[in-house]
Amino acid sequence: MRRPRLVGILSSLLLAAGAALTGAATAQAAQPAVSGGYVALGDSYSSGVGAGSYIGSSGDCKRSTKAHPYLWAAAHSPSTFDFTACSGARTGDVLAGQLGPLSSATGLVSISVGGNDAGFADVMTTCVLQSDSSCLSRIATAEAYVDSTLPGKLDGVYSAIRDKAPNARVVVIGYPRFYKLGTSCVGLSEAKRKAVNAAADHLNTVIAKRAADHGFTFGDVRPPFTNHEICSGSAWLHSVNWLNIGESYHPTAAGQSGGYLPVLNSAA
Repeated sequence: MRRPRLVGILSSLLLAAGAALTGAATAQAAQPAVSGGYVALGDSYSSGVGAGSYIGSSGDCKRSTKAHPYLWAAAHSPSTFDFTACSGARTGDVLAGQLGPLSSATGLVSISVGGNDAGFADVMTTCVLQSDSSCLSRIATAEAYVDSTLPGKLDGVYSAIRDKAPNARVVVIGYPRFYKLGTSCVGLSEAKRKAVNAAADHLNTVIAKRAADHGFTFGDVRPPFTNHEICSGSAWLHSVNWLNIGESYHPTAAGQSGGYLPVLNSAA
């Protein structure tokens, strides 16, 4: 076979293959990015407190356009997007006021909840303003609650989600550790920082277990937040903000996009 004819045959094959691949890519792009709607539930870590750019109509719930649910919806174009997460929400608040958009057409649900039930705000207030012993005692009380009472409350929320959205993939997102240890940092003592981090681990362990028992996916944000804790020099969390106390110990916009969003992306 002469070389020019061989080159011509190969060129034709390559053009045909390219056309087929282009057609496949076009067909794939034409399909919806997500099957079904997306509903984002939970507390301030899902609503986006600390990230700024709050949606005016969300009022005290402080839902942010820089929160990970909003960013995920913007990138993946679900058929519908309902953002009901609210600052300060406990498990009872989720049950009472956030589940309305769920249905058999819901394809994805994300939720972070449990920290407020365990007394997150009071724990941090005690640890910031009082002694090491008072801080550790308050944390011990919170951990006892997490062991004895929180599992049942989580079960109630998770069961309600599954009942209302039987076809949805449910991603239960955890909480970061607050502090980088072993560094020189103004603020809480090392003993307090260790105890706060251990409490976050304790809470995440309980939440992950309840999520798994309901067949849900647990999204662990601790790995991406490593080296971005308070005292790291590149923090994705606000420390105490005396001018806006509600944003204290919440993720910044970078924490939402760099810490939470990749976890939701991989789990959804």
